[in-house]
Amino acid sequence: MSRFVNDSRPTRTPHTATALTEFYREEFLKHHRCLQHQRPYYSEGAITGVEAALQRIMSRLDTLCCQDNAPELVSNILKQFDVVTGLSAWTDPKQAH
Repeated sequence: MSRFVNDSRPTRTPHTATALTEFYREEFLKHHRCLQHQRPYYSEGAITGVEAALQRIMSRLDTLCCQDNAPELVSNILKQFDVVTGLSAWTDPKQAH
């Protein structure tokens, strides 16, 4: 006799996914703005490459945020962009929670 285990994890609703998408979209935009401030320090090719990657991720953000592991997945992508932009180092520690 087979037994079925119910998955008790909450399902991501369209509203939750939309809110998550908007949150992460703003985070990626922060990285883009930070990159623009650093433009003089990078080659045009490097800037173009990072901007293209940001564009690809942002165009897929709706799909990514509907996945069960969205917070972990998108957070890891943000960390990869942080290596380039250093945005976390620019954050005002007084505003951190």
